[in-house]
Amino acid sequence: MAGSFDTDIIAAVATAQGRAGIGIVRVSGKDLSHFATQLLGTAPPARLATRATFRGAKGEPIDDGIALFFPAPASYTGEDVLELHGHGGRVVLQMVLGRCLELGARLAGPGEFTRRAFLNEKLDLAQAEGVADLIEAATEAAARCALRSLRGEFSSLIRDLGRQLVELRALVEATLDFPEEEIDPLDREDARRRLASLRRETARALARGRAGSVLRNGLHVVLAGQPNVGKSSLLNRLAGEDLAIVTAIPGTTRDAVRQTIQLEGVPINVVDTAGLRDTHDAVEAIGIARAWEAIEQADAMLMVVDAREGVTAADVAIVERLPNRLRPVTIFNKIDLSGDAPRAEEKGKDWSIYLSAKTGEGIDGLREALLKLAGWQPEGGDVFMARERHLLALERVAEALKRAAETALRTELFAEELRLAQKELGSITGEVTADDLLGQIFARFCVGK
Repeated sequence: MAGSFDTDIIAAVATAQGRAGIGIVRVSGKDLSHFATQLLGTAPPARLATRATFRGAKGEPIDDGIALFFPAPASYTGEDVLELHGHGGRVVLQMVLGRCLELGARLAGPGEFTRRAFLNEKLDLAQAEGVADLIEAATEAAARCALRSLRGEFSSLIRDLGRQLVELRALVEATLDFPEEEIDPLDREDARRRLASLRRETARALARGRAGSVLRNGLHVVLAGQPNVGKSSLLNRLAGEDLAIVTAIPGTTRDAVRQTIQLEGVPINVVDTAGLRDTHDAVEAIGIARAWEAIEQADAMLMVVDAREGVTAADVAIVERLPNRLRPVTIFNKIDLSGDAPRAEEKGKDWSIYLSAKTGEGIDGLREALLKLAGWQPEGGDVFMARERHLLALERVAEALKRAAETALRTELFAEELRLAQKELGSITGEVTADDLLGQIFARFCVGK
C-alpha cells in the first residue's frame, strides 16, 4: 500500500481550538531535516525533546517551545514527523502553522496523519478507527474498549479467523482436483469440524463487537405505554432530575423527551414518549406518531404499566404493533400503591420489573436489566469498539459460513463461500479496501490526527 498516495509534506494544528498552556503543530513528510533547519535553525536530534525557537521567514522569533523529531520509519505516520510544542494561543499556533505552509507544507485534511499511518502499514484499518474512537470516547469503559482496538486486539482476532479460513480453504481446494468418490472421508469430516469451529468463533466475535458498539453509540431505550402510567416519573428517576413534566392529567407529554444517562460507563439514551392511545387532540396525535417513530428506531423498549391494573388489553394491542425484533421489558410501576414487592424477573428474553418511580424502590433491578440488554460486562469485559461496518462485515462472514455448511457436499460452492467470507474479513482490517471507503472513514477524523 505504501507509495500509493501523495507524499507531500502536510501540517496541521494537532490540539483543540481555544486557549491552552500548550499547543502542538504536527508536520509529516519525506525527509524533513531541511524543513526543520529552515524553521528552527537546525534539525533536532531524533526522539529527544529539544528546546527551540520557531522562526519566521526573516529569522524573527515566532514562539519559543519544544521540538520533537521522529525520523522515518519509526514514527506515527511511517514518514519523518516533526512536532512543535509551543504556547497554546490561537494566534501563535496559526503563525507557526503559517510558517510551515510557507516552507512548502500543505494543510492536512481530516485524519490524514492516521491515513498515512495506515497506508504505510503502521496501523491496520481497524486500529486506525480505534484512534478516532479513543478520541471520541464518552465514558471510561468506551475509552478502555477503544484502546484495546487501537492496540490491535480486535485485529488479532480477525486475523486469527482469517488464518483458520485460509487453512480450511487449502484443505477444500486440495480436494477440487479429485472426483467426489475419491475424497477421503476423514478430510471431509476435518473440514466440517473446522467450519463448525469457525462459525462459533465468528458468532462470538460478532457478540463482542455488538457489545462494544453499544459502548460507542449507547443503548437507545424508549419508554412507552398508555397515558398516566408514570413514564415521565420513571425518566426523572433514572436521570436523577426533573426533566419531564409530571401531572395526574393523562396526555401531559406531547413530544419526546430525551436524556442520556450512564450506567457503569454504558451510555443509555432514554426517550420518554407520549402516552399511546386513540385521541382526537391534533397536537397529542402528533406526539403519539412521534412516539411510534422512536419505537421503530429503539434498541430496547420499556413497556410501562400501572401495577394496580397489570397488563391490559390496550397494552397487549401496543405490543402487537411492535417490530418483530423488539421484545419489551414490562415495567410494573406504582408498587407503592399496589403493594407489590420490588423485584426483577427474567424468563428467557422476557423481563418483568416491579418498581416505584415515585419512591425509587426496585429501580436497581431496572438498571441491572438495562445493563444486561446492553451486553455490559464488568470492566468492559473483552468487548471491542466495533463500528457498523465491522458488524456488517462479520454478519456477512457468518452468512457465508452458514451457506458453506449448507453446500458442504458441493465442493466448488463450498470453496466459493469460504472465499467470500475471507474477503469480508479482509475488509475489516483494510487488506481489501476501496479508496472511496478510506475517504469516508478518515473524513470523520479531526484535523491534526
